[in-house]
Amino acid sequence: MNLKIIQPLLTILIAVIWLINGLFCKVLNWVPRHEMIVDRILGENYAHHLILIIGFFEILIAVWILSGIKQKLNAIIQLIIIGSMNIIEFIFAEDLLLWGTANLFFAILLMIIIYFNAFILPKTKPSNTLKC
Repeated sequence: MNLKIIQPLLTILIAVIWLINGLFCKVLNWVPRHEMIVDRILGENYAHHLILIIGFFEILIAVWILSGIKQKLNAIIQLIIIGSMNIIEFIFAEDLLLWGTANLFFAILLMIIIYFNAFILPKTKPSNTLKC
């Protein structure tokens, strides 16, 4: 597969992951386990409101990814968020994670994909010239 196709597909995949987790899992609360994790870590009084705020910011990250603005900064922020979030969840709420300890594997895999997409793959630029 052509690298010019892989990067846009990975970008869309990463944005969709953030959108699904933000909108469906948190804002719409289709996956109550997310609120239970926040409850466990930060307390019951704040869990519902915090999960909505977290979901909203995850949606904003998805939009930012698709905008293409400051892609490397965006990738660094994603890596920090995913890494720290998963370590905290692993320490305080491992039993509530979808795949338990394997969640760390999937988090690291996603982080590798984000890094690869932002820093390894060459950026494709639209050509202003017509080729005959």
